[in-house]
Amino acid sequence: MKTIRVDVSAAADDAPTRERVARALMEGGPSTAADLAGDLGLTPAGIRRHLDQLLADGIIAPREGRADEHRGRGRPAKVFAITDVGRDHFGHTYDDLAGQALRYLRETGGDEAVMAFARDRLADLESTCVAAAQSSDDAVAAVAEVLTADGYAASVESSTAGEQLCQHHCPVSHVAHEFPELCDAETEMLARVLGTHVQRLATIAHGDGVCTTHVPTATPREVTQKVTQR
Repeated sequence: MKTIRVDVSAAADDAPTRERVARALMEGGPSTAADLAGDLGLTPAGIRRHLDQLLADGIIAPREGRADEHRGRGRPAKVFAITDVGRDHFGHTYDDLAGQALRYLRETGGDEAVMAFARDRLADLESTCVAAAQSSDDAVAAVAEVLTADGYAASVESSTAGEQLCQHHCPVSHVAHEFPELCDAETEMLARVLGTHVQRLATIAHGDGVCTTHVPTATPREVTQKVTQR
């Protein structure tokens, strides 16, 4: 696991502050230096120092800003995003051992066995999501809170035809890159919990910055009354 280095010339609290900056980018998605400074209560000079060190460590990387992120006229403001190295710093639930176990499962039981495992590992999380969704007027937001508590750093954004459930961290992304069944089972679970068809638009496991699931508003969301029996 990569650790964030501390400059000997830096203040003693630099490393914890850089942790806050990196976590803000992981949980909130790509952001400008100005927005980060405002959110974290840092000065422009302070945020630049931390961003420079995080860039040097490979924890974050610069990206071109979107067209709506202009600072008046001229080029869009530069945004910064967490990298795979940065996500590694915050840990992953599964690593080499899990990959070896799933490869063995595929060799001995086939793709169906891997999918059965992927569905079964989400059983407890699904039950918690169902309970939260049933007790809330906003099922998607309630599910996002459960996912955040489980390490997914989830948020909800409005879209033209519904909402987008965004997961800024994936505890199993390294393994899911090789075993997409983990993502497929999660998408199925979200559809059951929210009582409507959902569409996975992007995944961290396949190189996207955020796992994004579209939840349409055209179809009524009837929350599942009980978890599907397996």
